[in-house]
Amino acid sequence: MVNIAVLGYGTIGSGVVEVLKTNSDSIAKRAGDSIEVKYVLDLRDFPGDPIRDKVVHDINIILDDPEVLIVCEHMGGVEPAYTFVKNALLKGKSVVTSNKELVAKHGAELLNIAKERGLNFLFEASVGGGIPIIRPLNQSLTADEIMEITGILNGTTNYILSKMSDEGVDFDTALAEAQKLGFAERNPEADVEGHDACRKIAILSSLAFGMQVDFEDIYTEGITKISDIDIRYAKALGARIKLFASSIREDEQVYAMVAPVMIRADHPLYSVNNVFNGIFVKGNVIGDVMFYGSGAGKLPTASAVVADVVDAAKHLNKNIWTIWSSKKLELTNIDRIQHRFFLRIKDNAKVKEQVAALFGQVEEVRAEGVSGEYAFITSDMTEQELNEKKSSLADVLSMIRVRF
Repeated sequence: MVNIAVLGYGTIGSGVVEVLKTNSDSIAKRAGDSIEVKYVLDLRDFPGDPIRDKVVHDINIILDDPEVLIVCEHMGGVEPAYTFVKNALLKGKSVVTSNKELVAKHGAELLNIAKERGLNFLFEASVGGGIPIIRPLNQSLTADEIMEITGILNGTTNYILSKMSDEGVDFDTALAEAQKLGFAERNPEADVEGHDACRKIAILSSLAFGMQVDFEDIYTEGITKISDIDIRYAKALGARIKLFASSIREDEQVYAMVAPVMIRADHPLYSVNNVFNGIFVKGNVIGDVMFYGSGAGKLPTASAVVADVVDAAKHLNKNIWTIWSSKKLELTNIDRIQHRFFLRIKDNAKVKEQVAALFGQVEEVRAEGVSGEYAFITSDMTEQELNEKKSSLADVLSMIRVRF
């Protein structure tokens, strides 16, 4: 029997306990031994819950128990999760986590501690929820040089943009609906401002390129400025607007960005809608690969956690090699990156003349029911060139990057 402890009995922690109970027989076969939850750490008590007798409030009870071989951390945030996880590894226990903040900030260090002690630090559920992506990057795609990872990594923002596109509602209405259905938090800032997706692409980038990518270095732009008018123009172009988290290698340089992007039906992520997530990976040998599924939710995420628990149980005292150096990867300044750009500006008598002088030939865009403004798509240019030209324009209403 392999004893584990669960830190945090919230949505994911309780889901882990549920999955272990529901599929106990098949999990035991795959792990080669039965897996038993010995402790659940939480500040609360849970009278009436089947785990009530396993609840402890002191982390040292878990750390000092030699029978606990695997710790599952689902507390969220960096502290006290980092301290608890680091001490668990130092005490000879493997760790499984779904905590993206922890992994993005301290992943390289915790992996190194685990490696030195023949233990494992596993975090499949920290990025794609129920979508397997960490293990494929770490094992299945090791023969490839990764050239690009682009993902729709946040179900909340994808739901909001899908709602705006499908029903023509504005951002505030779509957000309120997402909150009502439980897809968005009462304070949705981490989702709608892109911070959640930023941490996830930092983790994927660190694994893909083998060096530390700090999420603070990634240009991040959320969806709060996307309006129902932008959606109308996208429809007129046969396009959708998605929040992309991208990490792209070009000429031995890597740039990373989180920002809304217009795409058409020929893009692999075009049909990833509602709360679903999709991750597109391009390798120099395998070519294009897509991962799709439920990127969040209690049981999908818990399923990914339990898969890591099984992996850790099968590799007791044997480290699963993961290449993620603590050496920092210096990202290319996005000012040098080229895109096409969609812009909306207020109309006036000289607007076409002014746009032509600044941008040359552009693709004009019209949308049904929209008046009093001029919209167009530029040719390829760098972010710096766009910003310099845009500064000469009065009354810019919107700017969105275009990938078609």
